[in-house]
This record gives sequence, C-alpha cells and structure tokens, in this order.
Amino acid sequence: MTSHSEDSAVYLEDLDTPKSSQKSETSVTAPVSNGAPLAKKDASKNPSLKRQATLDAMFSQKTSSEPSAKKLRLDASTSSLSTLNGLQKLNSIPFSLKAFRDSLNEEQSTLLQLECQTLGKSWFKVLKDEIKKPYFIALKRFLWKEGLRSINDSVKPLTVYPSPADIYRWSNTPLGRVKVVIIGQDPYPGRGQAQGLCFSVPLGVAVPGSLLNIYAEIKAEYPDFVPPRHGCVHTLSHVSVIPAYSSGRWTLSIQISNLSAWASNGVLMLNTCLSVQPGNPGSHSGKGWEQFTDKVVDVVNKYGGANLPSGGGVGRGVVFMAWGAFAQERVAKLDKTKHLILTSAHPSPRAAHRGFLGNGHFRAANEWLEKKYGAEGKVDWCRLDVPSATSDGSPKPSQ
Repeated sequence: MTSHSEDSAVYLEDLDTPKSSQKSETSVTAPVSNGAPLAKKDASKNPSLKRQATLDAMFSQKTSSEPSAKKLRLDASTSSLSTLNGLQKLNSIPFSLKAFRDSLNEEQSTLLQLECQTLGKSWFKVLKDEIKKPYFIALKRFLWKEGLRSINDSVKPLTVYPSPADIYRWSNTPLGRVKVVIIGQDPYPGRGQAQGLCFSVPLGVAVPGSLLNIYAEIKAEYPDFVPPRHGCVHTLSHVSVIPAYSSGRWTLSIQISNLSAWASNGVLMLNTCLSVQPGNPGSHSGKGWEQFTDKVVDVVNKYGGANLPSGGGVGRGVVFMAWGAFAQERVAKLDKTKHLILTSAHPSPRAAHRGFLGNGHFRAANEWLEKKYGAEGKVDWCRLDVPSATSDGSPKPSQ
C-alpha cells in the first residue's frame, strides 16, 4: 500500500529526477570467495554455496521487481488525481529538459538552442512536441539565416528584433497563473523598441502611440491612474520612487512605463509573430510563427488559470483582449461560454477612435475575473512598478 505523500505527488515542471544506479546482475555465480567469483561448477558441487546462491538470486529478483510494482500501484492510485474531465492536470505533466535534449537529432539540437535556453518550463512541457514539428524546424532554419540563433551566437548588431533573450519573454508568465491574454501582431520594428511583450517597450524608450492610447483608456476607467510620459529611464534623476509600508516592512518601488508588472500579475502579452526585421513590419509573417502562437492560444484554452484559486489544475477560463481584426481571427474559435472574449478596434493612433477608446475592457476584465476566481483573480492595471528594495522590521511612521 502506497503512502499518502506518494499518492498526492506531482511532477515538478523543470525537475530532472536522478537516474537510479544500475544494479549488478546476480545469478548462481554471485557468491564470492576471496574476492573472486566462484564458477558454476563450484556452486553445484558445494550444497551450502548452492543454497546461498539460490537465496541470493531469489532476493535479488524480488528487489529488482519492487520499483516496477510500486510504480504500477502509484500510477493506478494517482490516475484520478492527475486528470480532470479527461484532461491531464498541468502540474502532473512530467518534463525533463535533459530528456528533451537527448531526443533531438543533430539539426534539431542546433536549431532549438534558443528554446532550450529561454522558453519558460511551464510552457515548454506542453509545447515540446510542437517545436519538433517540421513547420517549426523550417521556421527556425529561416530565422537562423536571418541571424537569430541562440543567446550566445546570434548575429551582431541585431538583424532580428527583439533580442534573442526576449523572443520568449512572454513565457515568463507561468501558464497556470495566466488571467488575461492580450494579443498583438508582431514586434515593434524600431531600434530598441521590441522586448518580447506585445505593446510594451523597454527602459528608456519613448512610449509608442498604441501604448499611449492604452494608458488613456486605463485612465478613463480608473481615474486615479497616472499615465507615464516616457519609457522607463536608466538614471535615478528620472525615477519616481514610491514608498509603501505593509506587514512590518517598507517597500520601495520604482515607477516604470513598460508592462512587465502586468506580466508578473498574470497578463500574457503575446504577439502573433514573435520576430521582425528591423524597420520592416510584418517581414516574418507567414513563416510559421502564426501556427505556433495559435498553439499557444490553444494551450491557454486548456490550462490558462489552472493554478489560480479553484482552478483545479486545468483551465476554467481567462480573458482574451483582441484588438483589431488580426487579433480577433486568433480567438474566433474559442468557447465564449468558457472565456471572456473582449474585442474592439486596435489602439493604434489611426484606429483607436473607432472603438478602442471607451471600450471599457480593463474594468470588464476585472469584474469577470473576480466573479470566477475571487479578489486574487483581478489585475492591478494601474500598477506599473517593480519592488526594488525592502527594509524588514522598520516601525510604521506615526500618523
């Protein structure tokens, strides 16, 4: 009978279990005399040695059979715990990066270096078969020629945006914690703009028009929101430091204007194409990224929010924000009774006045998330800061 801890065990998504050492074979020749194995004829001539050999063989067979029997019992007892409505629960899906690497042929091993280096493990374990498919390998051959290879050997200066380390930055949002999906088209093509999160720009970069309109809509829905006027800067002379006191701890936060804080709060910001040539919008469309990111959306459909309160290990529904016709095509087949699908015009300066501004999406998303997952399910759209320093035990200032 297996223990409760064994019954309830789950596979950690990025844990390599140690290989058991190989047991030496034991047979009738196993007994040793003076450090040397006895020959079969010696065992047969000596009854006591023969009996010993038989016992050794019997017990060695029992020992070697125990793991498989135990595994069978464990599998049977956990089958009902690891599935829900016929879908394997997210945390029970086993994954070993080493085993994946070992399964690759020479070309795949070369072309999939970047995925092995940077793709988040909660995503990797449900996309590992996808990235071995012929279409994805063909995409990686194209990108290799374009100069996008691995973190260490991509062409410099960059001939593909964003940088290799940021191609899969969206996957830093754990699959099981996804609450909202915002779908973009392809990365910004300007120098230094793209950072692997749709609509977001990195430190020190001016806020693009689409992001300005996103901030304007948040301001309309949450009047206390103060839209940043520029990209996050490097120098302390331009940093807004915000002190806060909670649970006996001071926290200093630095105000930023990219959307990384949203990513940390369960917002998946996914471009349909994950790369682009500098200065050439749409240049990597039709190469395979669309099929891959459609698969990402399918995975969110199954597992998005699986680890949220009452998620149960499988997806119970998330919010999709599809702005513009291109994004709306990506969500057209999703179950509208399971998910909240919010559609409107694109936030670009040319289209925002056609229905993006005034769409009420951010507040609508939170109302739906709170009903499904409780207060923890909501997203703080107004918070664009990251904790930078803390001081434990500081007294609360006098009022």
